This record gives sequence, C-alpha cells and structure tokens, in this order.
Amino acid sequence: MNKLKTTIRRIFMVCLFLAALLSTFYTFSGVSAEEVERWASERVHTFSSQETSLLGQNAGMKISDLQERFLPFQVREEQSKSLETIESKPVSIEEAIDWSQYPVNRVVATGYTAGVESTGKSPGQPGYGITFSGIEVRRDLYSTIAADPSVYPIGTILFIPEYGYGVVADTGSAIKGNKIDLYYETVSDVYNNWGKRELDVYVVKVGEGKITSEELDLLNEDEAVQVFRAQLGK
Repeated sequence: MNKLKTTIRRIFMVCLFLAALLSTFYTFSGVSAEEVERWASERVHTFSSQETSLLGQNAGMKISDLQERFLPFQVREEQSKSLETIESKPVSIEEAIDWSQYPVNRVVATGYTAGVESTGKSPGQPGYGITFSGIEVRRDLYSTIAADPSVYPIGTILFIPEYGYGVVADTGSAIKGNKIDLYYETVSDVYNNWGKRELDVYVVKVGEGKITSEELDLLNEDEAVQVFRAQLGK
C-alpha cells in the first residue's frame, strides 16, 4: 500500500514539474504547447516527403544504369534517341555503326558449307568441319569465312553487309584475290540466303595470321552485339 502511494506521489510531482516547465517556456518564448506540437508534426511530414523523393531518385539512377548497360551501343553514342524509338524500331548492325571509319574493299562473295559439295568431305571423315586455321566452322554473330591469306590474313575481321561479321579462318583453292567464301550450315542456306554477290566489305581488323576458338568465342560473347542475335541469318 505504501509503495502504491509513493508511486502516485511521484507521478503527481512529475506532472507538476512538466506543467511548470511548459509554463516557463511559454512565458519566455510566447509559443504555446499546441504550436510546438504542430511544428513537430510539420517537420515529420517534410522529412517523409524528402525521403520519398530521394528514394525515387535512387530508383531512377538504377534504371538508367541498366539502360546504359543493356541497350545497343548506338543508343549510348546518340543520346538524343529515346528508348521508345529504339524498342519500336529495332536497328540492324548496318544502321548501328558508322562504317565509313573502316577501309572498304570490293569483293566477289560466295557461300560454302562444311559438306562434300564444298570441301569434298562428309561427316565422320577426318578434318570434316575444320578450317585451315584449325578451328571449327561456325555461323554466328562472328562467322568463319574463307579468303586469300595474301589479301586477308587469317584472323582478319570483315563486315559483310546482309551477312554480318566474318572472321577469316579458312582458305580455298578457288578463293584467290578479291574473292571470299561465307560459311553457311546447309546448302539450302547458301542458295536461299546468299548465292553469289559482288559487294563492298569493310575491314574491321587485319589479322596476324592466326585465330583460336577462344578468341572467336570472346567475339561472339561480346555484350555489345547480343542485341543483334535475333537478326542472325535474316
């Protein structure tokens, strides 16, 4: 019972102290308790708004970072183009790059396969599908092509309009001078997608006389060209 009385007495004394403190504050500042409460409420609201705005800005930065990373490189070079424009009208490799910065050569381009009709070899025979450089034939974003190594050394990268990038990895007895041979997986692909053409090609890089499978893998895994993978073979 005594402990209860003591507790009640202490609570009463604290209330008297707080009342005296507020009375003193109002006397000297002229600010009422209601005004103090209203000011505190406004500060909490202002802080909450600023925090929400800051979170929104951070989210925007993250979205921008993702766009910078995954959009085609022509978007990063031409900031005036909007994301909506790029998504509604996909561009080709020909449109994405300023090819005038590369040397251009006129060539006669034909198509070939790894089969007997082009190489005299059939599946299962030694050397089937293996190029002069030692790597396997490949139709990819960077495909293996044949050329005259005295004109285009092994490892040379050409850009062939309507075909894509070609890496010189092979040679051929009939491929001399300004002729190149583009690899396709089937005979029907050669006839339906290419045939024989005379056209300008762009020398992206002059080879050093060799090319490895690992180097070709790295070229085909380059993130900057993955956006064009859906257009392969069109």
